[in-house]
Amino acid sequence: MTANKDLSDEEVANDSVTPPAKYPVKWYRSTFYNALILGLCNFLAPGIWGAMNSLGGGGASKPYLVNTANALTFCLMVLSCFFGSVVVKFIGIKWTLIIGTMGYAPYAAGIYTQVRYDSDWLTIFGAALCGLSAGLFWMAESAIALAYPEPHNQGRFLGFWLSFRVGGQIIGGAINLGVNVDRNTAGSVSYVVYYIFIVLQGLGPFAGLLLTQPANVQRTDGVPVKLRIANDIWYEIKAMTKLLASRNFVLIIPLIWQATFSEAVMFTYNSLWFSVRARALGSFVSGIMAIIAGNLLGAFLDSRISLRLRSRVGFFVVLGLQGAWWVWGTVVVTDFHKKQPNFDWVDPGFGRGFPLYLFWVVGFQLNYMFLYFVVGNLARDEEEVVRIASLLRGMESASQAVSYGLSSVSIMASVGSIYLNFGLWAIALYPAWLVVKEIGVSLGDKKVERENHAAAEVRTAQS
Repeated sequence: MTANKDLSDEEVANDSVTPPAKYPVKWYRSTFYNALILGLCNFLAPGIWGAMNSLGGGGASKPYLVNTANALTFCLMVLSCFFGSVVVKFIGIKWTLIIGTMGYAPYAAGIYTQVRYDSDWLTIFGAALCGLSAGLFWMAESAIALAYPEPHNQGRFLGFWLSFRVGGQIIGGAINLGVNVDRNTAGSVSYVVYYIFIVLQGLGPFAGLLLTQPANVQRTDGVPVKLRIANDIWYEIKAMTKLLASRNFVLIIPLIWQATFSEAVMFTYNSLWFSVRARALGSFVSGIMAIIAGNLLGAFLDSRISLRLRSRVGFFVVLGLQGAWWVWGTVVVTDFHKKQPNFDWVDPGFGRGFPLYLFWVVGFQLNYMFLYFVVGNLARDEEEVVRIASLLRGMESASQAVSYGLSSVSIMASVGSIYLNFGLWAIALYPAWLVVKEIGVSLGDKKVERENHAAAEVRTAQS
């Protein structure tokens, strides 16, 4: 069951959260430094992408064309995610990450031309470029987030890193709120906002250059980081296909879908029913709430409680809250679809629907955190970390492609996608539970097993 068969399940679980002896590290080689750089890349690339889309439809007056472009982006990301491990084999994880940041600025430029000039071609072209590169970025950053940190710092690393994603949303919301504070009607956001977004996303590749190569990372537990692909292309394709069809991964696919399908749902909801400045306020406040909630969850996942209990508590809290919010959303949008309101923060009824958007953003962050916690306990070795990160991000992209595609249709944008997401949540519960209940039991603690194996290799090499 585990690498050390003399240990009980409870001892293995406790071993996963007990900090080992600390080794001295240079700050610019530390896991915290690399979490900072990875977070900065996330802020400048998908973070700013999220900032635009959290304004509803990329900040456009109507979300339908932008949702179509986003569907194209995520369709292409499925492809680039699946072949991510092949790319890593040839250029390494760092350069895969850097190349992955390069398609985001053209995406922002495309949204700008659509909003200002009502031109569609660059919106679609920019979305295609973004999809081809972003799949590589998503795969690379998730593999780094799973492989770089020490076991007892995994949750905090995830929380700190993912804070930057919603940090982009906070900055974008603050900028847009400042520019559009007097606009209490529906419509598109100011052009100045897009100038800032394009410049920030153009800085993404330069931030990626600051990341430490895996072999040079220094961890406080002294265990080296190995994040490479040593096999040939055909072997990788077969290994990816085998992992995709494995029991545990198939069982968590609905969990991935229900978590990421909601992005288009909540952003479209924000666009359809609220004024420009209310949308900006929602982007700003929800990001702050998501950072707080995500880091609290990360601290809990790193606590001294057994791995078995942490996984089960996380499952019931995260998925239980999601269920409550989907019930709320179903009731609210059914009424909105009949009355077709557009709320500003001074309007009666604003408080009924606006907090729902905030909680959905918080739920997205918690879902994301918990997904990484689960898949981190499925990968058996360093190469499988890259593969499972590729598959995780590929499944996310497939879900979001469908979600944004459906949200480009009026009836699905207003109510249908919310009903569907509610159903996906219900479908995901039992299959996910079959996996979660075995974490810390029959699945052991894969993170610790990988670390113990790496440490044993170091001791063998030194002897």
